[in-house]
Amino acid sequence: MTTDVGLVTRRRRLLRLTGLGFVVGSALFAVGVPLSLTPSLPLTVGSAVFFAGSIFFTAAALLQLVLSADELPAVVHPADEPSWFARLVRPRTVDWTASAIQFAGTLWFNVTTFRALADAAGAADATAQAVWKPDAYGSVAFLVSSAMAFAPEVRRRRHGHVRDRSWTIGFLNLLGSVFFGLSAIGAYTLTSTDELLSSWWANVGTFLGALSFLIGAVLLIPKAPVPEPVPPLA
Repeated sequence: MTTDVGLVTRRRRLLRLTGLGFVVGSALFAVGVPLSLTPSLPLTVGSAVFFAGSIFFTAAALLQLVLSADELPAVVHPADEPSWFARLVRPRTVDWTASAIQFAGTLWFNVTTFRALADAAGAADATAQAVWKPDAYGSVAFLVSSAMAFAPEVRRRRHGHVRDRSWTIGFLNLLGSVFFGLSAIGAYTLTSTDELLSSWWANVGTFLGALSFLIGAVLLIPKAPVPEPVPPLA
């Protein structure tokens, strides 16, 4: 019984950290949009906020990947003692696959936001395509992962602690991925004019996508456990 309670406590802690990581990352992406559009601020301010947000996204996605491999039997010989790495990297469920794709997407966002920050700071002269391509790859990965997360198995494993919010969380994450995809399309630089295809969608898509992820992440955070009733004094 102690072990079961310990596992439940550990899982709730990881779920809470995952939700908080996505909350902070989403909030930073949402705040980064108006900061990047404020003429009185250096371009590095908005770029730094976006990069920080991508780091929180990656940390949260890694925790979700760990959770997806939690409490699953290792595919190894019974006599072998599986390492944490062996338990993590062996794909066995749709949840694991969706989490792995999402994690890869966050790494692409790390690349694109870092390149944009380095370019804004003058530390590198990144081309528009060098910044845009990782953004596009990350957006596609998020869209695929969010679509897979609608599978009953994924929602059961990810949202079992908040079953009444499961469909809403899945919808918000998919909506956020769609907005991020529209943002990536709008951020494509036309070679003929050297201008964005749609600066409006590049900014609005990022903001609305971040807002959708933010609400979904808040709903993912476990509710406070209901305290057990205290027995009356004898």
